[in-house]
Amino acid sequence: MKPLLDWETFESVQMEVGVIVRVLPFPEARKPALIVHVDFGGERGILKTSAQITERYKPEDLLGQHVVGVVNFPPKQIGPFRSEFLLLGALDSQNGTTLVTIDASVSPGARIA
Repeated sequence: MKPLLDWETFESVQMEVGVIVRVLPFPEARKPALIVHVDFGGERGILKTSAQITERYKPEDLLGQHVVGVVNFPPKQIGPFRSEFLLLGALDSQNGTTLVTIDASVSPGARIA
């Protein structure tokens, strides 16, 4: 179990809804991964990240999915790639990570509370 956190700490995590608009292979990754471009709408626009989700998803299956990302982490260098946000998923050791998805009627940029 992780330690309990206070409400202020939780509120500092900026989670937003975005729409996957582009998915590319990431052959340079140490573990199989994809490069995922997500449109968070408004001023934020399109951000990219890498995700180890190849056990469960093919790139063409991801386009148009409404997902949740943490958008207030600093960029992170992953080999030759610079990740701009954290894509949220449920870690399943048997079937591979599954993405946290949202109903398509929710607008990009909507904040998760």
